[in-house]
Amino acid sequence: MHARPIIIAHRGASGYRPEHTLAGYRLAIEQGADFIEPDLVATADGVLVARHENALAVLDADGSVNTEHTSTDVHARPAFASRLCTKRIDGQAVRGWFTEDFTLAELKTLRAIERLPALRRANTVHDGRHEIPSFDDIIELAATTRTPDGREVGIYPETKHPSYFARDGARLDGGPIGVDLGASLVARLVAQRFTAPSRVFIQSFEVANLQDLAHRILPRAGLALPLIQLIEATGRPYDFTLAGDPRRYVDLLDVAGCTFVAGYAQGLGVPKALVLDGAAPCRPSPLVATAHAQGLDVHVWTFRAENRFLPPAYQRGADPAAHGRLRAEIDEFLAAGIDGLFTDFPDIGVAAVRATYA
Repeated sequence: MHARPIIIAHRGASGYRPEHTLAGYRLAIEQGADFIEPDLVATADGVLVARHENALAVLDADGSVNTEHTSTDVHARPAFASRLCTKRIDGQAVRGWFTEDFTLAELKTLRAIERLPALRRANTVHDGRHEIPSFDDIIELAATTRTPDGREVGIYPETKHPSYFARDGARLDGGPIGVDLGASLVARLVAQRFTAPSRVFIQSFEVANLQDLAHRILPRAGLALPLIQLIEATGRPYDFTLAGDPRRYVDLLDVAGCTFVAGYAQGLGVPKALVLDGAAPCRPSPLVATAHAQGLDVHVWTFRAENRFLPPAYQRGADPAAHGRLRAEIDEFLAAGIDGLFTDFPDIGVAAVRATYA
């Protein structure tokens, strides 16, 4: 547990730069973030890279590009047109281009683009400037870059779709992917000597891979890194679906659920709506107190400045892209006793924490 809530730069300073780029992570460090957050997926040659999803670009049913699920220019590269395919990701059909069908060298020829161009028009000037970073690239950045006040920065990686990569996915040749994201992640941390528990959190929306990290992978590596169980507002972990486990995410949030999670993790990563109801002033749920009573931290996602992502009480005007009162929203959550927050705007989060915990 930290002395004050931590600021986690959600996919970098993604309110200001295209997400999951070294430029975005670097800006987040310059803005004073405590941790930078890469979502990790695997390439055809088993290298971990940072993308929010393994889909590099997604097509809608009419064949048009779904911009909000497209983070690279792969759809505009004729050389890779044949890689277009449809896959089932955690039970959902997705048509597009996928990291596991590209080697790292091929991915490095692509360039990142803004995933929310309608809301973040200013960010589109960076389209085409930045390559896809590997996890090693991100570790190197974190290891060699400090915040303006001289603090070391941490890394908060998420294993994306671990069951898919371990056994469900398929490469273009039809063979299994067979990548253990958790084991690969830890191997890279060890290889890069970035293993201080104060500088790493590992998170996942699935359960079994976190349990495997806690009870097998980390002990074998001689490490004790904190793990965070991510929670959706609805539904259930995909590995529960595969295993026929009827529990849902909500079942992990009461006393019994938090006790279960505390058996393998050190915290919960939860959406805003599960902590406060969005009114002004907000009304807190019992989640923070319940989690704290079982020794779990509570890290909340995701704080964004645009009206589209803010409750009505914090919006300004009717334009979805206009910035509302993000600082006021963050202040409400800090008052609720949370232990950390994910934000696309690290500078605003840092200012709020510094003002509250001066």
